[in-house]
Amino acid sequence: MVHHGKPELWVTVVFARHADGIESFSSPTTWATFNTFITPLGTEQAFQSGTYLRSEYLDSRSRSFIARISTNIVNVHELLVRADSSGDGTVFQQSVSAVIQGLYPPTRDYKITSANGSTIVGALGGFQYIPIESVEMNEDVSLNGFLSCPNFDLHVANLEQSALFLAKVKEGGPFLRKLHHYLGARPIDFSFMVRAKFKFEPPHSHVGLHRRHNSTFLHQIPPGFVNQARVLADFYDGNAFSDPNPDGIGNVATRVMLPSIFSTLTPRLTRIANSTDPFKLAINGISCKPFISLFNLTEAAKANPEIVGIEHYNSLAALELRNSSTGGELTLWLKFKNSTDEHAFRTLTIFGKTDDPLSEFIAWLTPVAINSTAEWCAACNRIVLRGCDSA
Repeated sequence: MVHHGKPELWVTVVFARHADGIESFSSPTTWATFNTFITPLGTEQAFQSGTYLRSEYLDSRSRSFIARISTNIVNVHELLVRADSSGDGTVFQQSVSAVIQGLYPPTRDYKITSANGSTIVGALGGFQYIPIESVEMNEDVSLNGFLSCPNFDLHVANLEQSALFLAKVKEGGPFLRKLHHYLGARPIDFSFMVRAKFKFEPPHSHVGLHRRHNSTFLHQIPPGFVNQARVLADFYDGNAFSDPNPDGIGNVATRVMLPSIFSTLTPRLTRIANSTDPFKLAINGISCKPFISLFNLTEAAKANPEIVGIEHYNSLAALELRNSSTGGELTLWLKFKNSTDEHAFRTLTIFGKTDDPLSEFIAWLTPVAINSTAEWCAACNRIVLRGCDSA
């Protein structure tokens, strides 16, 4: 059964930000972080995301049901799951693992009958083991384009010298000096590049994390401090991980993902008529940075200013390939759900439309795509590391 309130959905590409994690320490020489693991709270958040995606895409009563997808027992040929392994890679892997547990939960229908006639249900009550591709940053740049990218570092350094940034430093200074009392030895310098030289979390991350997991801190931090720290962080990351020029290096986090998006969506034009190719759904476990540049590149941030800044833990974005409501070519819808606290996707306006023809989407973004490690090395001015010495 497919509802006709919206055009039929053929394939979806999901981007899942990791759920609650502890702890994250910035590397003293790069943007990389390490020692970040999912918490029990994070596993529940990510599992809820998977349950939500199941209700959205695998329930035949949903208006976003993916046509002909397996709904109970996973067909691994219909599903592609990838996770960034760089920096906080452990928490990306753990989060996306919990997401797919919610997407295809254990079922006693996952069973096999042996030659002697006995029936065996899969382990743990029919737990479904779904492959996750680990995207290694030194072998594949497609899920993390900003780490160890000299030109991106230069972009951030230029931002920190801009009149816009210096005005925000002046505006935020009094608040950060008040906040310092609650940060222990952590520095309060607004500059992310300066913060990255210390093995400490940025102030806004520290405040949010300890407010969730430290009862003493929760009762000590004054009302409104978390939101004020968040406003400064949104300003910083919103500018650092975007660029006014579509081909600018500030958008590198999404520019490296575009080829995999195209390769997922464009073959669908022939797949729809080819029942032997069952691919339906891609899920990518990533950090918050690609969300920011994705919304910038598609002009979603301009049309939907409330989404500007850092997405909350466990946020979801989805590109849906649908039939056109007017009977023309296939169209793309971009949807967003900002953490578990939001109960449903909202449809974003991209390039001035809520349903953008696939050909227009590709025409807009193909010129700015980074299609290989060699192109990434050239864009970043990198000659060694991350595969650049052999690119």
